[in-house]
Amino acid sequence: MRRALSAAVLCGATLVASTASRADPQGPAGGLAGSGAPGPAADKARRAATVVTIGSRVITVGELEDRLAALPPFQRATFGADAATVRSAFLQQVIVPEGLYAQSAAAQKLDQTPPTAFEVERAVSNATLRAIRAKLGPESAIPTADVQAYYDAHRDRYDTPERYQVWRILCKTEDEAKGVIAEAQKNLDIKQFGDLARQHSIDKASNMRAGNLGFLSPDGTSNEPGLKVDPAIVRAAQGVRDGQLVPAPVPEGDGFSVVWRHGTIPANKRSVDDVAAQIRDTLWKARVKEETDKLVASLRASKLKDYTESPLFDLPKTLGDDTTGGPVRHD
Repeated sequence: MRRALSAAVLCGATLVASTASRADPQGPAGGLAGSGAPGPAADKARRAATVVTIGSRVITVGELEDRLAALPPFQRATFGADAATVRSAFLQQVIVPEGLYAQSAAAQKLDQTPPTAFEVERAVSNATLRAIRAKLGPESAIPTADVQAYYDAHRDRYDTPERYQVWRILCKTEDEAKGVIAEAQKNLDIKQFGDLARQHSIDKASNMRAGNLGFLSPDGTSNEPGLKVDPAIVRAAQGVRDGQLVPAPVPEGDGFSVVWRHGTIPANKRSVDDVAAQIRDTLWKARVKEETDKLVASLRASKLKDYTESPLFDLPKTLGDDTTGGPVRHD
């Protein structure tokens, strides 16, 4: 393998040297273009010229140019001080070894072994996703009009009113609520209020969590999913400071509530400029998902065949379905 590598490197160095003698050493990215300005046909022919052949693999001028152009300047500089040296060193140190390893892998049919085949398939899959992202362009390319439209449609996310963390005990009668208030004021803390909520609150959805309703907006909507209370509860909480009980029971439906204002989140008003980067990120991810879903749906319709999961239920335990607690075997 080493002898083959040395021979190919020497061959590559000779070919590169002969090419470099005809090239402009100051070409862009250490490229192989001549000092003149060839027309499209001549440039195409130049790029198609062979630099080195490794087994069945042909490395062209264009491929070498493209690989070099993809390197940042500081990395190209590690291969030499001038363009000719960079080209020669890059071919000898990178391109030729890669080609030799690939030829050896093909001879051993490594691409057909499960671990390698899986990695190749994953690499191709990831390349497809990268192509979708490249097609969409960067987040910064999303127009300002699209950002503004999203902001306007989701204004409640960026322009929120003051919200109040409220704990509440819903009692059956006003007298019971007055008694709970008197008891709570003796030692107002989370444990005491929680004990009273479990004993007295008829709201079974909250009495086991000490009556915690979450943070309430002025319309009674909570940050807890699906929870909304009578706005009168919020208005009552607005009349006291954080950490205080509302001094009198608050009518709520057929009952009366003991209301404890536990904390406050200030109003939050963010302009479209404040959240533009966040919105662009959200829109870009949504568009990537949309394009990916469309591609998968199209490929499923045209490529997916004979799909049935029933045979999977008959797989032996040696393939991973070991419920005995013992080691899983794969022999």
